[in-house]
Amino acid sequence: MRVATWNVNSLKARMSRVEEWLAYAQPDVMCMQETKLADSAFPSLAFQSLGYESAYCGEGRWNGVAILSRVGLEDVVAGFSDQTEDETVEARLLWATCGGVRVGSVYVPNGRQVGSEFYDAKLAWLERLRTHIVSACDPKKELVICGDWNIAPEDRDAFDVAKVSGGTHVSPPEREALKAITDWGLVDVFRELHQEDRIYSWWDYRAGDFHQGRGLRIDLILATRQLAHKATFSLIDRFARKGKLPSDHAPLLADFG
Repeated sequence: MRVATWNVNSLKARMSRVEEWLAYAQPDVMCMQETKLADSAFPSLAFQSLGYESAYCGEGRWNGVAILSRVGLEDVVAGFSDQTEDETVEARLLWATCGGVRVGSVYVPNGRQVGSEFYDAKLAWLERLRTHIVSACDPKKELVICGDWNIAPEDRDAFDVAKVSGGTHVSPPEREALKAITDWGLVDVFRELHQEDRIYSWWDYRAGDFHQGRGLRIDLILATRQLAHKATFSLIDRFARKGKLPSDHAPLLADFG
């Protein structure tokens, strides 16, 4: 099974590129973030023509997560397990079972600036996700959580920690929150297969950051040991970041034998 994740930064603007990438990368499961589409506007028929079932949770102008699968799509749930009936489901978290594997597509809040209310909300969101995983998931089963985590796990995952604006994405509390999630029983699949420095998945559009190698590795595929030990290959596809109208993120994929 090939699993991929990509923050497309507006599916409407990036649809042709997504279709092109699906055609040559051939993922069995594709998680997307920042689709920025209302559910009524999601192009499910276009993906169906490519052989993919789709599940999605959108708001319109902001956020938006989706899962595409050509190996089955069942038990679709949006949001957290402690969601109340009167609570608006924020379009940042979506679950489905694909080919027997439980899949999560996550779009963690940005946080904007350390010490801000948005930063505090980010930490609270991550803790809520950890609580959900502990209560609703089993570390002994095949589970993969993919997405834009907006956290560079280690210093080697950031071009220059000191220059990251406001310290978000690299601050100790954010990294500790991510570690609390992985300590439950999740493995950073890319890092299991690649130990090189200066491999990133996001680059600012401004100042030629992509060409200058100034990026962050904030898109992650986290899998339970039951699944991670089957990983045979993982790649951040930099070529998808090139050309006309790219997303500021590159897709990340992993193959499981």
